[in-house]
Amino acid sequence: MKGYIDLYLIHAGHGGKEHRLKTWKTLIEFSGPDKPLRSIGVSNYSPRHLEEIREAGLPMPVVNQIELHPFDQQKPIVEYCRKHNIAVSAYCPLVRTNGFDNPVLQEVCKEYNKSPPQVLVRWSLQKGFIPLPKSSNPERVRANADIYDFELSDAAMAKLDALDRGDEGAVSWNPINVD
Repeated sequence: MKGYIDLYLIHAGHGGKEHRLKTWKTLIEFSGPDKPLRSIGVSNYSPRHLEEIREAGLPMPVVNQIELHPFDQQKPIVEYCRKHNIAVSAYCPLVRTNGFDNPVLQEVCKEYNKSPPQVLVRWSLQKGFIPLPKSSNPERVRANADIYDFELSDAAMAKLDALDRGDEGAVSWNPINVD
């Protein structure tokens, strides 16, 4: 095949169960090793949305992309995805700089002599997430990727984990809560 897409995601679970399943079945038709979509996944799907796919006997998504950072850890979704071997991709891992001044985050940054973005990306990786930090500044992109010369201790991870505020910690409205 000449051209293909590595990973194609449904953005959110809008439209009701029938619409979600019809959309998912269509993506399945066009996905596979010799098809235009090599892998398919979802974004902002809750355990309830994912359970609809499983109960319909359909192949599960390879990834669920959700807002994910220490301030909004979405533990029920992460737990469901891990249980069903769905990779978790973290969008907004840098919380759009909201929270960079948080005293706990600042304390961890100082301990490791790293920037908030570096600590946040490292936290995501140590949690087993696929972080998607965003920047159009080449220098920041390089700095955000400079995270392989340190590992956060269990104590530092616990401090960051304690920052979870659920939906209150989200950067933006969470489409996971739609029907």
